[in-house]
Amino acid sequence: MDLIAVRTFVTAVDAGQFQEAAATLSITPQAVSKRIAVLEKDLGVQLFSRTARGARLSIDGQAFLPYARTLLQAEERAAASVRPGRRALRVDVIGRRVSVAGLLRDFHRAYPETDLDIVTLFDSDTAIAAVRDGMIDATFRAVTMPGRQLPDGIEATPVFDEPLLLFAGPAHEFAAARAIAPAQLAGRRIWMPGNMPGTEWAAYYDELAATFGLTIDSIGPNFGIEHLLDTIADSSTLATFVSERTPLVWPAGHDLRLIPLHDPTPVYPHSLIWRTDNPHPALTALRHHLTSAYPGRPDSGTWAPKWAQRATPPSWAGSCGSLSRPVKDACEGESGQVDARGLLLGPLAK
Repeated sequence: MDLIAVRTFVTAVDAGQFQEAAATLSITPQAVSKRIAVLEKDLGVQLFSRTARGARLSIDGQAFLPYARTLLQAEERAAASVRPGRRALRVDVIGRRVSVAGLLRDFHRAYPETDLDIVTLFDSDTAIAAVRDGMIDATFRAVTMPGRQLPDGIEATPVFDEPLLLFAGPAHEFAAARAIAPAQLAGRRIWMPGNMPGTEWAAYYDELAATFGLTIDSIGPNFGIEHLLDTIADSSTLATFVSERTPLVWPAGHDLRLIPLHDPTPVYPHSLIWRTDNPHPALTALRHHLTSAYPGRPDSGTWAPKWAQRATPPSWAGSCGSLSRPVKDACEGESGQVDARGLLLGPLAK
């Protein structure tokens, strides 16, 4: 169906006369008549009853009118969903079960009037290219992988350092430990079948392994979290890493254990990445929300790769002045508390 003809029909109804509709649409009255005639031919009905005094809506025209309005509204929503500056804020979260998805849920609770479009891109190169090309507005990634630089015009800032725990079955040697140091894992196997070479999380765990002398084992197909739980529960040698607040549920018979890591605590360094010239008004609110809650990484007690970005949040982080009024009000009244529900880190979420 020709939406231009549908728009002409609705405009003619609202204007009351073809001549007035022509003025509104900046076309001739003859063009209005031609468009409506084409629409009537497509529908096989008369939308207007034409008389010497003009044209009036027919019964079919009255029946069609509300649907015509709905079509035009759908057209506008469809265009707005992809139109820069008008579409929903589009953010990549790697996976919907990772902790940064929890950060976005918390942002949505603080700014419920902000439309969000959540996407999941697999690797850092794809995500950063999407930011650069304007396909997404922001992504959460570990910045930067060894030997790599962000493209010109792309900026990043730390927003969340996610602590790791050891996840083991009841027969594992550390099952009864209240806490262990990463150095105690030297020579042990940490099974992470979702660790794909070339990803930022593989780079993170490679450096973690090199620093503390443990082995990251990514051999074997990744059948998902249920298979991982079953395997860990039955093994006396395999363990894996999960985040501190991973909301895992497993059968009671598995008797799995979550063991804190201290001296130091390894943290996965999530940063928000965006394009500096991105005009989306909600992006400023998201940056402010995340950076105002980030306490900064302590100088001691935690471990992260040397290449992990540790920049101080920029000066704009505390400014709400450029936001629209509803978002600005929420921004200025924000408590700064983020419920960072730790969910599975990178590979385990896939």
